[in-house]
Amino acid sequence: MKELVIEAVSNNLDTVLAFVDEQLEEMECPPKNQMQIELAVEEIFVNIANYAYLSETGDVTVRMETDTERQTVTITFIDRGVPYDPLSKEDPDVTLLSEQREIGGLGIFLVKKTMDDVRYSHQDGMNILTICTTFALQEGQN
Repeated sequence: MKELVIEAVSNNLDTVLAFVDEQLEEMECPPKNQMQIELAVEEIFVNIANYAYLSETGDVTVRMETDTERQTVTITFIDRGVPYDPLSKEDPDVTLLSEQREIGGLGIFLVKKTMDDVRYSHQDGMNILTICTTFALQEGQN
């Protein structure tokens, strides 16, 4: 398990993505899966940066666990911001035209659709959001 503690500001997104990519490249994550994980990480981190701490800033811990044998990636985001469960919001109706849908919720919807498991809890004053995905090695990889 590796961990990055960083100030939850949008300017730190590149650092967070570099941290995640380093682990994904070590385990030879297929490009399609890496892109899906990067999009999920970006969505979650930017939401924390924009909404968790309201008028102040705070830190977010990005904890990453990889299992090369099982080809699983688990990333947990921990912050001490305003309690908010992004999974409690109803999924947007994607059959509607974009101008007919309410604003917001599409990003977390995409996270839920691309990851195998997404969980939220609020414990000891902390928001804890975990995403997990499993992938298969492509032909020619070990």
